[in-house]
Amino acid sequence: MRKNALASLVPPRPAYLKSLVKQVPGLVNDDGHVIDIWTLCLPDDATVLSDWAAQFRQNYCLDDEIDELRDGTGLSRRDYLLEMVFPAASGGTGPATRSGDFAELLVSDYVEHVLGFWVPRLKYADKTNPSESMKGVDVVGFLQLDTARSQPDDQLLAFEVKARLSSTGKGDRLQDAIKDSGIDFLRLGYTLNKAKRLLRGRGDRHGVKGVARFQNKADRPFELLFGAGAVLNDAIFDTDVVQASTTDDHPHRDDLQLMVVRGADLMNVAHAMYLRAADEA
Repeated sequence: MRKNALASLVPPRPAYLKSLVKQVPGLVNDDGHVIDIWTLCLPDDATVLSDWAAQFRQNYCLDDEIDELRDGTGLSRRDYLLEMVFPAASGGTGPATRSGDFAELLVSDYVEHVLGFWVPRLKYADKTNPSESMKGVDVVGFLQLDTARSQPDDQLLAFEVKARLSSTGKGDRLQDAIKDSGIDFLRLGYTLNKAKRLLRGRGDRHGVKGVARFQNKADRPFELLFGAGAVLNDAIFDTDVVQASTTDDHPHRDDLQLMVVRGADLMNVAHAMYLRAADEA
């Protein structure tokens, strides 16, 4: 892992990542692309789960802002988060958004703490309707070697994430992620602008400059990388289906990395994480 000059923007590594175990060897599809396979084994340590829940909660609402934001609603911290901030557990688009957000945040932790990038996450706190998914590139990671000067070896990683956390349905979400990743370069500029505006609103000048370094590739070259990932319930994980995923139509297939996270009963894991994050606020 290369040293990232933006590392001060990265939150502490959550202890639950010790339970994210890489399968060795991984899989290889018919195109010759390596697919990294990771298994999430839910930790049984309450302290680890509480640490995860606390960091998870910050993506939606900082702890030191909850009381001010819920003032006037008549809601407790718990109920404010569950009713006004987190995607709904049932009804409408809530469960699908909850599933998607959980998967994106899991991959964000992977991109930050395993791959060594910095991932801005303010979009989750900027929703008008918490049960609607956000537009743009799902996960964007930044790696800058020196904040004092731009270098061609600086890297930007655009990662598309798809999820199927329930035990029913097809396990072909990696192919869906590859397809959507193929147009990420078209929406990357809008995603960077949105991230920059949110960081500016937070008064995060370091973060604003970090994003700005990657907004003009023509004049300040950098390596543009892509990722496609799926988060799947073990019940629908199928090696043959995953290996059948093709990258032939991806315009940047040579700069594309593939990964799958699998785990048991992941929809209930996600529900439990949102509930713990609210209960322990």
